[in-house]
Amino acid sequence: QVQLVESGGGLVQAGGSLRLSCAASGRTFSKMGWFRQAPGKEREFVAAIRWSGGSKYYASSVKGRSSISRDNAKNTVYLQMSSLKPEDTAVYYCAAASYSGGFYNRNEYDYWGQGTQVTVSS
Repeated sequence: QVQLVESGGGLVQAGGSLRLSCAASGRTFSKMGWFRQAPGKEREFVAAIRWSGGSKYYASSVKGRSSISRDNAKNTVYLQMSSLKPEDTAVYYCAAASYSGGFYNRNEYDYWGQGTQVTVSS
């Protein structure tokens, strides 16, 4: 059974930092990523990483403020976010896929975690 378990969300002041973790179990993946969904908005791409080779992809809204990384041994992906803004407030979802393909569209991912809330106060 495939599981993606996120952790690390919480409440942080603007300008602060958080590190999100996503532990995967049940199989290995070709890519893993992070999406987020704010109230009343569509789920949007944040960042992704190709498991083999480690190529990284970022949304323009977080590029330069976020870093995605992976730990192969732990089958875990991380999202380090800094200089957080109130507009970063959302539920952050971990996603994974068994094939490469694209990275930016939610339809490119097979598996999803339950999400972790990130709230940035002004």
